[in-house]
Amino acid sequence: MEAFSLLLYGFKLALLPINLLYCFTGVFVGTLIGVLPGIGPSATIALLLPATFKINPVSAIIMLAGICYGAMYGGSTTSILLNIPGEPASVVTCLDGYKMARQGRAGPALGISAMGSFIAGTISIFALIFVAPTIASLAIRLGPPEYFSLMIMGMIVVTFLAKGSMAKALIMMSFGLFLGSIGTDPITAKVRFTYHMRDLSEGITLVPVVMGLFGVSEVLVNIGAAIKKDIFEGKIAGLYPSKEDWKKSSMPIARGTFIGLILGSLPGVGSIIPQFIAYVVEKKLSKHPEKFGSGAIEGVASPEACNNSAVVGQFIPLLSLGIPSTGYGALIMGALMIYGLQPGPLLIKDHPDLFWGVVSSMYLGNIMLLVLNLPLIPLWVKILKIPYSYLYSLILLFCVIGSYSYNNNISDVIVMIVFSILGYIFKKYDYEGAPLVLALVLGPLLETALRRSLLISKGSFMIFITHPLSASFLFISLLLLIIPLFIKRINARGLGEEG
Repeated sequence: MEAFSLLLYGFKLALLPINLLYCFTGVFVGTLIGVLPGIGPSATIALLLPATFKINPVSAIIMLAGICYGAMYGGSTTSILLNIPGEPASVVTCLDGYKMARQGRAGPALGISAMGSFIAGTISIFALIFVAPTIASLAIRLGPPEYFSLMIMGMIVVTFLAKGSMAKALIMMSFGLFLGSIGTDPITAKVRFTYHMRDLSEGITLVPVVMGLFGVSEVLVNIGAAIKKDIFEGKIAGLYPSKEDWKKSSMPIARGTFIGLILGSLPGVGSIIPQFIAYVVEKKLSKHPEKFGSGAIEGVASPEACNNSAVVGQFIPLLSLGIPSTGYGALIMGALMIYGLQPGPLLIKDHPDLFWGVVSSMYLGNIMLLVLNLPLIPLWVKILKIPYSYLYSLILLFCVIGSYSYNNNISDVIVMIVFSILGYIFKKYDYEGAPLVLALVLGPLLETALRRSLLISKGSFMIFITHPLSASFLFISLLLLIIPLFIKRINARGLGEEG
């Protein structure tokens, strides 16, 4: 009963006109970003972060969260109409969605995508309501050793599930930890790693780093890559799926929701892996697997439900443990810290207005997206025809203004330029930016937990082993580091025997 009374309190906050406005802004911008290939929610949050510093933290997080799940809705539009995933998590939707559009069934594909996303989002939000506070209440009992080991495990999981090489992800994580240590020592207050540069005494600021790493570098990469716009020009009719479509899609939507929620709540999994798993599961369970890849509506319904439930699931570790599982999750966590809110188990207890206001706004945002998306599809199609050169010029302008306005300091613009170049190099050589940002955000918290643990144990590292929960987290981390080595050796042995 307490959860429902707190949920009502959250709806009172979410239904305030100002919060409704920010929720609408978030989902609208998120949908637009999802429609436009090559930008993504991480770059968008990085661009808009400076604009949120003067508004209420609850309103700001409502808007930033709206961008995240709004992008998933918008990504399906380009997948179905262009065969280009506007958001990487919508890549699986291309397989059957675009084929349905070519068969004159773009309307049902878009309709089942929007409605399946709404159903999945609604179920996942209620799961978030009950699961996150329970996890947070248990996590409050964790001491500095357990919290340190938990953060280590979270970062290792992210590197283990990285899209590319795990070694590259570990390098990026290590670089992020180093960047997080620049500035003033949290215990002794001594200045370190500043190399006599006064502007670095307060540390590396998150805003210019993410703007360069995600915003400007994305522009630099896409300038040289011509995106072919083969836009579907046929008439889009019959947006509401037929009874037969619903019959085929109901169970795939349910299974996709479950897969996305469970896997999305695991740190580091993200939205792409659950989508592929949901698609494969439906193909395996189907009586006609040969239809997948040639316009099966189940191949649209399940992945689209999955990616929306995965996004909501990603807020479970973020809001209950203070461990982001994606790049944009790390940005939202960084925003909380900038607003003076300490992410972690005490966030829900100390700031119930933030948690319950944001969760309630997610449900309202899902309703807004359902109402917005289908009628506005002709508008999204027109926006897709805008030359990217205009969009990229605006992104560059926003990045420079946003970086400078944070501290009114030109050094932040220089930091942004440096990380723009680094981000471009990282993308060219397949180094992911998410582990770096995650380590940059978690680094100071990780160091504080480490130092407190050593103060408690009088300098003995055995405190991390003698505490059972801490030892368990470290053991899991060690396993995740060792497993790829065994896999590599087994594969090498198999190739050797074949040769």
